[in-house]
Amino acid sequence: MGKKRIVKNEGETGGTKSEGGAKESKKKRLEAGILHVESTYNNTKLLLTDKKGNVYLASSSGKLGFKGAKKGTPFAAAKVGETLGAEAYDMGVKEVSVVVKGVGSGRESAIRGFISKGASITSIKDTTPVPHNGPKPKKPRRV
Repeated sequence: MGKKRIVKNEGETGGTKSEGGAKESKKKRLEAGILHVESTYNNTKLLLTDKKGNVYLASSSGKLGFKGAKKGTPFAAAKVGETLGAEAYDMGVKEVSVVVKGVGSGRESAIRGFISKGASITSIKDTTPVPHNGPKPKKPRRV
C-alpha cells in the first residue's frame, strides 16, 4: 500500500550493480555452431547451439511480434533469421551447419536471412520426420 523500505545490512555495500555488470561484460564467444531451423505451417523457430548441443541463442516469429497466420510466412521467417544472425555476428560466429526440420514455408527464407548477416554455411541437413506408413486412417463417414 505504501512505499516499500529497503533495509541494508552493515556488511552489505551498495555496489551490487557493478557485480552484475562484470558478468555481462564477459560475452560468450562462439566460432562455429549448429543452426536448428524448425519450420511448421504455423511458426518458424531458430536455435543456435555449439557443436555439443548447448543452446546459445533462440528466436521465433512469435517472439518478434508476429501473430496468427503471419507467424508461418516466409517474411516472418526471414526476419527471425536476420535478428538471430545479427546476435550471432556479435558473438563471433563465422560458420554454421544447418539442421532443418519441418515442412513449413519459412525453411529456406530463415536460412537466407541468417546468412545475410555474414555467417557461412558448411552443410545443410534435413531431419524432417517422415512416417513409414503411420497410423491407420479414419474410416469413411457414413451419412
